[in-house]
Amino acid sequence: MRQMLLLFSHKLSEEQMREAKDVWNVEMFIYMSSELQQEWSNVSPDLESLQDVLKPIQNFIKMSGRKDDIVIIQGDFGACYNMVNFAKSLKLIPVYATTKRTASEYKNEEGQTVKKSIFEHRRFREYDK
Repeated sequence: MRQMLLLFSHKLSEEQMREAKDVWNVEMFIYMSSELQQEWSNVSPDLESLQDVLKPIQNFIKMSGRKDDIVIIQGDFGACYNMVNFAKSLKLIPVYATTKRTASEYKNEEGQTVKKSIFEHRRFREYDK
């Protein structure tokens, strides 16, 4: 049974879940605990090193993942770089979501310009491909 571990700041959309199941053969989705999710979603830009922040997340991956499981990794660039390499060292498959953005602008009643962006999931792409 293939799992998908989720290292990103939101819940999967229905479309993303469908692709995970249909294309990547995922049968189970594994979210981080709320504490780990809070850490991942709020990496301080003031830290010199991310090692202390990432250690518990690495433990989560090590304990939850099995060879050839999928790991969605999106967030702070340095944290992602570290976790992609860590996932690969465990023979997991790190991916990220790609989207198509449609933007529109209009003037509201106060004459201010309002920009609206709609993001549509396109696919999960494997890092390094």
